Amino acid sequence: MLSILAISGSLRAASTNSALVAALAQNAPLDCHVSVYDGLARLPIFNPDDEGERTPPQAAALIDAVTAADGVIVSCPEYAHGVPGGLKNALDWLVSRDAAVGKPAMLVHASPRSLFARAALAEIMRTMSFALYEEAALEIALLGKKPPEVEKILAQPASRQTMRDALSAFAEFIRSR
Repeated sequence: MLSILAISGSLRAASTNSALVAALAQNAPLDCHVSVYDGLARLPIFNPDDEGERTPPQAAALIDAVTAADGVIVSCPEYAHGVPGGLKNALDWLVSRDAAVGKPAMLVHASPRSLFARAALAEIMRTMSFALYEEAALEIALLGKKPPEVEKILAQPASRQTMRDALSAFAEFIRSR
């Protein structure tokens, strides 16, 4: 059983990115367990002076979760053509650790318009030595939808199959490493 950690880069309560990672967890193939990281808002601002023995417990929990996972999925909104500060902060806590090195990662998208953030996030994660799965992208257009519409779209058989197929392909990528 593969263990996959899904992270939403959004702090919004009605986030389409958070809805997407939650739906991925609910539609995981039988050979995968997808858990959703929910500590983004509680992470302190990264400070290199707080690494090592001084690592805050919230950051240590993130580092441990990424380390323990067989793979990581990130769904990220775009703010001002960039990666949201909260997500970048979380990634900064991983920079000087081995947690990201060689860790299979896949980017998923809830908006077809997040091209700048998508490229920036991919560059950040490659620089951190994540093994980025780029063969197929999972994008389910949820931008501008209200929560009931989002639920309906994510519950459609075609959407559920698309998520299962993407997770199965990512699982094969993880196993091939």
